[in-house]
Amino acid sequence: MDGALFLLRGRTEAILMMKVHITSLGCAKNRVDTEVMMGLLREAGYELTQREEDAHVLLVNTCGFILPAKEESIQTILELARYKETGRCRALLVAGCLPQGYAGELAAELPEVDAFFGPGDVPRVTSIVADALQGKRSLEVGKPEFLYDHTMPRVLSTPFHYAYVKIADGCDNRCGYCAIPDLRGRFRSRSEESIIEETRSLADRGIQEALLIAQDTTRYGVDRYGEFRLPQLIGKLAPIEGLRWIRLMYCYPSHFTPELIEAMAAEPKVCRYVDLPLQHADDELLRSMNRHASVGEIRRLILTLRERLPGLAIRSSFIVGLPGETEEKFQHLLDFLAEMRFDRVGVFTYSREENTPAGKLADQVPEEVKEERYHRAMALQQEISLSIQQEWVGKTLEVLVEEEVAPGLYRGRSEREAPEVDGHIEFKGRYRMIGEWANVRITAASHYDLMGEAIDEPGE
Repeated sequence: MDGALFLLRGRTEAILMMKVHITSLGCAKNRVDTEVMMGLLREAGYELTQREEDAHVLLVNTCGFILPAKEESIQTILELARYKETGRCRALLVAGCLPQGYAGELAAELPEVDAFFGPGDVPRVTSIVADALQGKRSLEVGKPEFLYDHTMPRVLSTPFHYAYVKIADGCDNRCGYCAIPDLRGRFRSRSEESIIEETRSLADRGIQEALLIAQDTTRYGVDRYGEFRLPQLIGKLAPIEGLRWIRLMYCYPSHFTPELIEAMAAEPKVCRYVDLPLQHADDELLRSMNRHASVGEIRRLILTLRERLPGLAIRSSFIVGLPGETEEKFQHLLDFLAEMRFDRVGVFTYSREENTPAGKLADQVPEEVKEERYHRAMALQQEISLSIQQEWVGKTLEVLVEEEVAPGLYRGRSEREAPEVDGHIEFKGRYRMIGEWANVRITAASHYDLMGEAIDEPGE
């Protein structure tokens, strides 16, 4: 039989080498959970495979945030279930936020799934898989209280030059439209020591960019230390040898302290980039959604950030079609976009979620109106983004090389672009290794990408 020899408690035993494939859906925070599960499974002796058809175990780490994410998760589960008939699959497992919120319904509707478990059950993944392989159907959805640390094994699924570092999990903000506190639990910070040790280990492995993530990154430390500690954390991460960029994602505006702004301004390794989800620009809607900053406060924060951090790129996200959004309130959002001129913006139509305050409101906006407003907001933002991009033509940016598109043609990112969510910089030049750096003079721009030529050729 197919197998491998393992030394197990002093005895040599032949065991079947079981292959596992994990599909990770949703956000970068969920991706870190996937990487931890991959590490635990590999440590237990399972082989990881990228081919679904070769896997004995198929695991989907789902997203349950909004309706489109739920639909994608269900569709992925159904597609993978086919491998029980056509492939080698002996067990299909579903993890993550979807079973955390809907385990009972899923178990009834998806009999082909052998196990369901939530984010809080990640440390038990090896035993859950073992039970499923023995034919035990399980529904293991505990409280979402798990918080990984640097001692846990982790298999990176990102390219070798950047990695996500989840500094906290859960959320205490209770925004009216959002179910995340129920799916991910209360906000809980990792210790500074754990984050520093993990980041140092990642840098030793060649990681040059650490993306700090959480549901509320700027809240880091409040629960553990009694104060906002992201500024101090940045100061302790910056000296790590080999680390070139520190990027802040998912920054809640109300928790963006003056001390954090000064820490960013003082530390060259912190990317001149902020991911700042704002959600809307009408005060009445912001209050009804339990957002804790007014439009005036948000405006002052943005102006301060730009004053203290010249060249700062700001990414934000907004929701159109929130309950109670009239045409006048939507126009407030358009006016705000035109005034603030964000570098990059994601626009989403409101998704009515069960068990949220917004989902219970009577003044829901029709779907066709949501779609129409989405397209209007995106059209305006595309004009703004293109205008900002064109301002970089003739200037030079330091670029991290990520891909060779064709001989002599490369694709990479500057500190102004986060991986996966933003655009790229394509440039011509002599041969470069992935993970190397290039100074690129920008020659052309599109809505999302920049084009250019390397001006510091190797060997010159």
